[in-house]
Amino acid sequence: MKQAWWKESVVYQIYPRSFCDSNGDGIGDLRGILSKLDYLKELGINVIWMSPVYKSPNDDNGYDISDYQDIMDEFGTMEDFDNLLAAAHERGIRIVMDLVVNHTSDEHKWFVESRSSRDNPKRDFYIWREAKDGHEPNNWGSAFSGSAWQWDETTQMYYLHCFSKKQPDLNWDNPKVRDAVFDMMTWWCEKGIDGFRMDVISMISKPEGLPDMPVGEGQLYGDTMAPGGTCNGPHVHEYLQEMNRRVLSHYDLMTVGECAGVDIPNAKRYANCDGSELSMVFQFEHVGLDSGSANKWCTDKISLPALKENLSKWQYELNGVAWNSLFFCNHDQPRIVSRLGDNSPKSAKCIATVLHMMQGTPYVYQGEELGMTNCPFGSIKNYRDIESINAYHELTESGLRQPEELLECIAYKSRDNARTPMQWDDSANAGFTTGKPWIMVNPNYTAINAKAELADPDSVFHYYQKLIGLRRQSKWKNEIVYGDYQLLAPEDPEVFSYLRRRGKTTLLVVCNLSPNNRDFVVPDGVMWDNAELLISNDETPELTKTLHLTPWQAAVWALR
Repeated sequence: MKQAWWKESVVYQIYPRSFCDSNGDGIGDLRGILSKLDYLKELGINVIWMSPVYKSPNDDNGYDISDYQDIMDEFGTMEDFDNLLAAAHERGIRIVMDLVVNHTSDEHKWFVESRSSRDNPKRDFYIWREAKDGHEPNNWGSAFSGSAWQWDETTQMYYLHCFSKKQPDLNWDNPKVRDAVFDMMTWWCEKGIDGFRMDVISMISKPEGLPDMPVGEGQLYGDTMAPGGTCNGPHVHEYLQEMNRRVLSHYDLMTVGECAGVDIPNAKRYANCDGSELSMVFQFEHVGLDSGSANKWCTDKISLPALKENLSKWQYELNGVAWNSLFFCNHDQPRIVSRLGDNSPKSAKCIATVLHMMQGTPYVYQGEELGMTNCPFGSIKNYRDIESINAYHELTESGLRQPEELLECIAYKSRDNARTPMQWDDSANAGFTTGKPWIMVNPNYTAINAKAELADPDSVFHYYQKLIGLRRQSKWKNEIVYGDYQLLAPEDPEVFSYLRRRGKTTLLVVCNLSPNNRDFVVPDGVMWDNAELLISNDETPELTKTLHLTPWQAAVWALR
């Protein structure tokens, strides 16, 4: 398998608005990030992916960009960015930018021109359609509720927005759009950044004719994410290969595509080993396993056998032909320790072990290394996420859901669970800001915070630090990064166990993802000779044919 620096890295995702506020305005910023680089270096990560820091009116917290070559006022200046980039590089940490080019803000100069008249030179930068029988051009729904079409009074036509109405979709079929995007990307590469995480990049090529899509149970509009919809469209690989030829291949970059709706065959094309498109993709099958008949808004739990089957499928199918991204948490997902664990430090460590011992590049989302949990927001008035707020009003006002029941689901699944301020210490506002935070702080910050965990050698932080060290610096790093994968006991409802093999070395990973004491019989064929414990979150179980595991216990051995 071809080696690469980004395969051997561990990425830390920063949501700048919630990470660290340097000036007391209640909003995190670039200088705040700079002040915490030594903390991240101590953790051991070597890549930072920042959610968007570009100029934006913040309808969707920076994912609605009005200027790709300027910095959001609340986050600082371009000089602040340059200082952050230089300081990170001095510490051996690379910076990956969030590239949001499926859509722009409606305040971007391209769209301002595009909507000004039907014959404007920028008109075809976006997707405009005439009304159909006096209504929207098709039945597509926005990911943020409502129709995906917005009527524009000035030119008497609809424009497409797969997300907020303030996020009009770019028309990638127009070569001038691609030219403009590639020029902007080159500008950032020349500045010295180390890669791009590409937001919903699988959606840039829309299906021919923009056909109606099926309407799911309990939904009001067609599902644009369904097969044949906006994901993995007819020209997406063509456009990414053009991007690679014109921009990416000229620099030493890490590129990861957020690929909603991706399947194995498409992933093998997006992240192929010949390097003609991207380094890796984010796929979301595993974090959608707790979506019930009510789609996202439910309180169903993830089935462990289903999770094992799904993650193993990606491990097997991409081995040797493409590369996996390993994640449970990001800015769009509730906290995994509240979703798969029981909010305890021990369950946080167990879940981390499952992920970090697999083949692929691990991503740590801010606060995950502390065991940060979902937040008890209470009233819908305490939420800031446009998706959660819109869904609440649309589904309750239409009579499809009862407010109390839906609010329970939003509390479990809302993206805002990941967006509460980083918990630095037990002082006011968790040490995040001296002002009023833009979103409420999780009240458990007095118990869960970086200051306390740095001082505790048995903390979640130090466990993550050890996991990251094993992957990046230990004598076992090649086995952990590049070794083949084999799932053990696929039907076990509580224990996630697998092998990693490379050469004459086998790693045995055993994780009891349950609150119960468990006896786990290791399958035949696993040799015990010269066993060495690499990591455990409890007293080491005796390495015998039958392992006696405590609740949420995880352990990894190297067997030669």
